[in-house]
Amino acid sequence: MDQSRKELTREQALKQLVVLPALAGIIAAGFGAAAQAAEDKKQMQYQDKPGPGGRKCSGCHFFRAPHECSIVTGTISPDGWCIAWAKK
Repeated sequence: MDQSRKELTREQALKQLVVLPALAGIIAAGFGAAAQAAEDKKQMQYQDKPGPGGRKCSGCHFFRAPHECSIVTGTISPDGWCIAWAKK
């Protein structure tokens, strides 16, 4: 087993179990619909600072430079983070 992997907390695991299926449905409906479905930063728990493990929007699959996101509407900081974060 890889010793460098960190264990997920119960809270993190539950969030992933809820968010991942929801994102799959949003993505399947198309990126245009995704922006409408997640129109509120609060819904995606967006913050203007890095998330767990130093994750940043700039390293996320959904980030569109310089300040946009396919999931979260509004101005997005490259140094921000939300629960939809997915590695590029």
